[in-house]
Amino acid sequence: MLKTLLKSVREYKKESLYAPLFVSLEVALECLLPLIMAKLIDQMTGEAIKPILKLAVILVIMALLSLACGIASGRMAAIASCGFAKNLRQDLFFKIEDFAFADIDHFSTSSLVTRMTTDVTNVQNAYQMIIRIAIRTPLMIVFSMIMCLTISIRMSLIFLVLLPILGLVLFGIAIHVSPIFRRIFKKYDALHNSVEENVSAIRVVKSFVREDYEKEKFGRAAEEVCRDFTHVEKILAINNPFMMLCIYTALMLVSFFGANIIINTAGSSLTTGQLSSLINYGIQILSSMMMLSMVFVMTSMAVESGHRIVEVLTWDSTLTSPENGRTEVPDGSICFDHVSFRYHAESEKAALADVNLQISSGQTIGIMGGTGASKTTLIQLISRLYDASEGSVRVGGYDVREYDLNTLRDAVAVVLQKNVLFSGTIKENLRWGNKEATDEELVLACRAAQAEEFIEQFPDKYDTYIERGGSNVSGVHKQRLCFARALL
Repeated sequence: MLKTLLKSVREYKKESLYAPLFVSLEVALECLLPLIMAKLIDQMTGEAIKPILKLAVILVIMALLSLACGIASGRMAAIASCGFAKNLRQDLFFKIEDFAFADIDHFSTSSLVTRMTTDVTNVQNAYQMIIRIAIRTPLMIVFSMIMCLTISIRMSLIFLVLLPILGLVLFGIAIHVSPIFRRIFKKYDALHNSVEENVSAIRVVKSFVREDYEKEKFGRAAEEVCRDFTHVEKILAINNPFMMLCIYTALMLVSFFGANIIINTAGSSLTTGQLSSLINYGIQILSSMMMLSMVFVMTSMAVESGHRIVEVLTWDSTLTSPENGRTEVPDGSICFDHVSFRYHAESEKAALADVNLQISSGQTIGIMGGTGASKTTLIQLISRLYDASEGSVRVGGYDVREYDLNTLRDAVAVVLQKNVLFSGTIKENLRWGNKEATDEELVLACRAAQAEEFIEQFPDKYDTYIERGGSNVSGVHKQRLCFARALL
């Protein structure tokens, strides 16, 4: 999964490497600050101000350098993660554009939308955390622990005992929530499917006065997602209180035992400044564990999202262009030779069974049949939107599987039963049929499709804006515009 996802980093490799580098420098400076602070505290004897001022200047310079490194790492991480997400969405979109109808049926439109939006966002957030916080926290824990050991081995045992306990709790939470996230994402698909279905079919919903039914159905889907997320949040809610308990317990023990050592040894084994450093290092260690828990949670969510994204990226489309496929269609003749077709391999009944049909180039033919007679299916085999299960479909004397897909589809104009227009002007929609078409050719095509009359009635004529799906024109107008597009 990681290998596939990381291919989308591409031009953002430099930022992805700079982010952890600046983080490492930031951590090193932050870990040195308590040591300087300890010396500063120990110098506060009231004898001289010069050493104190010197240490104070060093502290300010180190703090500013640490701030600069932190800003630089944050900026690099933001650029890298946003760029990674942009590339990932592009890769997904380009892959989906090459899908056959059967591939889209397999995933469902709503699931593909969820993967390109919610899942990519989850992976993006996790990536930003990994190249910054996931690098920072282990380094902070290790460096701070080393510093603690150099000050007092006995006092460091308090943190060494607490660290594995915290680690086990974090690991347990991560293991427990992972399958719940997996379940949630499947329900997200169902939720998005409900939204997409209702928005695209809102006229049907209103015509049959089914708003209450659809609201109830959506409410159930939303309630299921809410219930699962609430369950996850309840588990994750244990994290913060437990972390705070460990932090304050450690600080209390360090303060108590440290004060005893200072009093009993008169500061020879442990100074006040060193105790202050130990407390600071303890806070750094336990705060880093707290941040690590956040990374665990985000990563657990992102792992499931990553699997869903990679499933699309690595999916082998059922339709591909042959190597060195034919790039020219000789003529418009069509031949169905003992063609049978099933939408699913395991289907008992074939949508088309042993079809034989010969259409000469230039011939006009009508294919009639009742609803569900597979007329549309027959047409879709010509431009190879599906492949025949048995037999062969030949265009221009050659099997459609021998053609380069773009060449074949560019030679076949299709007006589907469901008329589809895209958001944009009438001109832009018509030029889907031929991007090089002149204004005169657009007019001729619309005249032939009997669309010119109603277009001329619009105030902006051919520059009239069409809403998504052609929702601002009638069904007949959509159909005529689609015919004109096909003629172009």
